[in-house]
Amino acid sequence: MKKQSLWLDTVNPPEYPSLKGEVKVDVLVVGAGITGITTAYLLKQAGLRVAVVDQHGVGAGETGHTTAHLSYVTDTRLSELAENLGQNQARAFWDAGLEAMRQITEIAASEKIGCGLKAVPGYLFAAMEKDADRERASLEKDALLAEEFGFDADLLKEDPVFERPAIRFANQLKFHPIEYLSALAKSLPGEGSHVFCKTSGSDIDAEKHELCTEEGVISYDSIVAATHVPIQGEHGTFGAALFQTKLAAYSTYAMEAGIDYVPESLFWDTNDPYLYLRFDRTSEGCSVIIGGEDHKTGQETDTEACYDRLETRLKNFFPSATPRRRWSGQVLETPDGLPYIGEVGERQFAATGFSGNGITLGTFSAMLIRDLITGKTNLWTDLFSPTRKALSGAWEYLKQNADFPAHFIKDHLKAPESVEGLGRCCGAIVRLDGKKRAVYLDEHGNRTVLSPVCPHMGCIVAWNNAEKTWDCPCHGSRFMATGEMMTGPAESGLEKVPS
Repeated sequence: MKKQSLWLDTVNPPEYPSLKGEVKVDVLVVGAGITGITTAYLLKQAGLRVAVVDQHGVGAGETGHTTAHLSYVTDTRLSELAENLGQNQARAFWDAGLEAMRQITEIAASEKIGCGLKAVPGYLFAAMEKDADRERASLEKDALLAEEFGFDADLLKEDPVFERPAIRFANQLKFHPIEYLSALAKSLPGEGSHVFCKTSGSDIDAEKHELCTEEGVISYDSIVAATHVPIQGEHGTFGAALFQTKLAAYSTYAMEAGIDYVPESLFWDTNDPYLYLRFDRTSEGCSVIIGGEDHKTGQETDTEACYDRLETRLKNFFPSATPRRRWSGQVLETPDGLPYIGEVGERQFAATGFSGNGITLGTFSAMLIRDLITGKTNLWTDLFSPTRKALSGAWEYLKQNADFPAHFIKDHLKAPESVEGLGRCCGAIVRLDGKKRAVYLDEHGNRTVLSPVCPHMGCIVAWNNAEKTWDCPCHGSRFMATGEMMTGPAESGLEKVPS
């Protein structure tokens, strides 16, 4: 069995030179994983000059050792988040994951990145060791809360693989993280931006705002620590003064194996720490990545036994499984389950504490830090602030964000209905030829096919059965059943699509 992650074993990330000479940029990003590369990409898109440095290479750290579940479902159960933090905060945390999923989908499409990005169902299922009836009651609590918050969640008597009580979350995502990251990194060099590998980001001159190595210097205005465990940075504020006492490091183990056919999907069980699985179809056939056996880093004397236990569980589930690769990674957890993302000193930014949602929260961190550096309002700033305090139940997030972008994100990811069940004088969002469409059937059975995207700000419209109109849940625009504009703020109707 190879002792290498599937991602680093199947793709060689691009190589970049080490720093030589003098470079001047607007933002220095330390770390070339999902957080650092995405931050640099978004900042460059915003018109800033960026330099990324990494002491190893692109994706060589935790990004290359993930299992690449892209999900808004957090490690901490939704009901627990709501109880500990408040419902507004819990909902906002899940909304942040949705926003990151949208951003990844948008980047992959705009950059034409062939990374196997695919929407699949995700299942939170009752752990095999636990009582099914008791777990069903617990899962029902989470499912009801998720539905109340507007997430696409269904409580099942049995999941399709392990036949246990479960919640099915539609349209979660998975991809090849190194294919995605490699393509994103290639877009960075040029127009005053750079990527430097085999370059340490530890020697910072706080007074001059410079990174110094034996062979070069990078001058910057702002610095971002995107290194999993934050670097010391200027005056040590990235590390010793804040994070080292607030983060708990856990080692986690993964194994990839060939199996008989299982539908592509993601799974997590209700244990703590939980077991997680990802089912794929690749050129090597059907496969599963199974992960778990977490323990505090440095507190397990026989780490080989962790792999042995993981393989035993794999064989119990799938007796004919053929293990091919194994690897380990590390996750960092915070006391309240929320990540630390934001400004930790003047023009100094950091992101860490992602638990098991590294790809999703790493992407969201890039979005939030981009907004902070460019002076754009971001409604999640206070929630994830590294110096955060408890937020009240009347937190401004829900006042300002009651409709957008929450509806925007959820409606884009919601599973569409089937056109076959559409009655006369009715409309529905359906999938036709692989694309989401707004379809209306009149009293004579004639079909009108429209783009479901509101021309105002891109939200997905909803069918109003009582009024026979298409209504935008974000800003209130309304359209006739056949697409003509009724009321703004949209200034034009829904685009008609040939049927």
